[in-house]
Amino acid sequence: MSVLDNIKNSSDLKNLDDDQLTALTEEIRQEVISVVSQNGGHLASNLGIVELTVALHYVFNIPTDKIVWDVGHQCYVHKMLSGRRDRLYTIRKHNGLAGFPKRDESEADAFGAGHASTSISAALGLAVARDQRGEDHEVIAVIGDGAMSGGLSFEGLNNAGTSKKDLLVILNDNEMSISKNVGALSKYLTGMMTDKRFNKLRDEIWELTGRFKRRDKIRAMVSDIEKSIKSLFVPGYFFDKLGFRYFGPIDGHDLPLLKKTLTQIKEISGPKLLHIFTVKGKGFAPAEQNATKFHGIGAFDKITGETNSKSGLPAYTKVFGDTIVELAENDDRIVAITAAMSSGTGLSGFAEKYPDRFFDVGIAEGHAACFASGMAAGGLRPYVAIYSTFLQRAYDQIIHDAALQKLPVVFCIDRAGLVGDDGPTHHGCFDLSYLSAVPNLTIMAPKDGDEFRSMLHTVAETELEGPCAIRYPRGAVPYAMTNEVEKIAWGKWVQHNLMGDIVIIASGTMFEVARNAREEVKEHLELGLINARFIKPLDAAMLDYCMKTYRHIITVEENSYIGGLGQMIGNYASQNGYKGGVHSFAIPDRFISQGTRKILLDEIGLNVESLVEYIEELHNERRTLLQKLHIKKGLPKNGVVAVNGNQPGRSAK
Repeated sequence: MSVLDNIKNSSDLKNLDDDQLTALTEEIRQEVISVVSQNGGHLASNLGIVELTVALHYVFNIPTDKIVWDVGHQCYVHKMLSGRRDRLYTIRKHNGLAGFPKRDESEADAFGAGHASTSISAALGLAVARDQRGEDHEVIAVIGDGAMSGGLSFEGLNNAGTSKKDLLVILNDNEMSISKNVGALSKYLTGMMTDKRFNKLRDEIWELTGRFKRRDKIRAMVSDIEKSIKSLFVPGYFFDKLGFRYFGPIDGHDLPLLKKTLTQIKEISGPKLLHIFTVKGKGFAPAEQNATKFHGIGAFDKITGETNSKSGLPAYTKVFGDTIVELAENDDRIVAITAAMSSGTGLSGFAEKYPDRFFDVGIAEGHAACFASGMAAGGLRPYVAIYSTFLQRAYDQIIHDAALQKLPVVFCIDRAGLVGDDGPTHHGCFDLSYLSAVPNLTIMAPKDGDEFRSMLHTVAETELEGPCAIRYPRGAVPYAMTNEVEKIAWGKWVQHNLMGDIVIIASGTMFEVARNAREEVKEHLELGLINARFIKPLDAAMLDYCMKTYRHIITVEENSYIGGLGQMIGNYASQNGYKGGVHSFAIPDRFISQGTRKILLDEIGLNVESLVEYIEELHNERRTLLQKLHIKKGLPKNGVVAVNGNQPGRSAK
């Protein structure tokens, strides 16, 4: 039996010796590789943190002691060691384990996550709650160096350092290598600074100096000497100035050293920061060589690392990346900005071709939006490419810095709508809701790849009177693209059919659903169909026509119902005296679970079958009403209701 087979929870680790623990780390790596190769997920980050996770579960008492994982994408090993190994094969699947920490999944998940830079603030909150409640346990925040580029992490550090609360922050630095000399020196210094004898001597010296008449000057001199030594040899002087005792950097793959260091550090009171170096993808050569590719990846061959390639239609992300390169060739005002997502947003090609016009600001979405606004004020045309779920963090800057000043910033919102297996932390369900309230902002949603490219061209050729947002989904365009570029009429919808007394107004991805629903019923029922490619402004002229022509308006969108297109149209109809019905198909007012996009759309009824069923119900209610009217007037029960399905309804208006 393997070592891992004997581990049911973290308490079982405490009986293992170093050799067994080392064997355990290798077994964990192989299992993580196997599971992620089948399910997809975050591989490189989990492989890089195996030894640290094992050490944390060995030294601390989980779940009494609390670990807060930043972003949380590196929590797979933590889940294995906290009683969930038997369900690891379900990770990121519908009704399976989440790919991120989730409080209602396990007591060991002290704080949920999915976005970056939250761990230090959350851990400080847990530490304050512990002390207020008179409890006694450790709180540890584990944050990667990438998340340290987010401003929220520095706000947390600043507050935690001045709070003097017992708290350990572990900085997992996986972008730098350790030179032998620096590594040896830092290992020695860290061992010295965490040693009980050193800290006892330090405290005794501090107490002794307090007995002298000139104790303040003497203590200041001792403190200055300590700080000078640290500033010369230790790269953590910055954290010391923020109020943290800094330790490290040490090798994050040296398990015995990690165990020893953590055991010693937990005896030291106050805010502490341990700096470790790790290698992303450790133990799997393809991931070590290309950590970006294996950061978040779909299914792959666990021997070669080759992904299960899918030939066919291009992804919306690729359409964006190719088109912005094309536009930049003819307009030197165009610059591209992203927040640590150059590959994920399709901007790698732009960065390679126009390095001086590409800006990756790190995990700092608010800064990205404000930075872009400054560029726009200076005469440039910035395109800010950020996932929908992360753009939420820039809301203040979108309002205050871009929209209020009517600056021509183009927000390219990737991963709008349901994104599938990453679950509720990553679904882009709210961008229409939080953007629709912002004055001076135009919002667009393409129904396919050709329309997306045409929108990008139109925006580039238009003298914008404020910021513009284009939302588009994860995944491939619905059908093959042409080489044509259409000039988009600003603020205008497109009519695809005007028959019947029911009209479907669909936006973005849901246009294909609406069109397929219309095909399903066209043999016996005519439907109007409109592509609402502008969500803001609404096409008032087209809406006025719809209210005069149709008894029912059905809106279909891949966004939360609250504040979305359907609610906007409903408000407009109500304010303008529409007597018919407005029916909204949208994402319900709750957080949507994980699973494939198809499973999730079926689950919430955003699919062809649900739409057809609802249309049939509306039609049958109308037909039943007309039959009753005809019987009352002495007409045959069937009357003229059978004439082309909807014609009697229109004539009876």
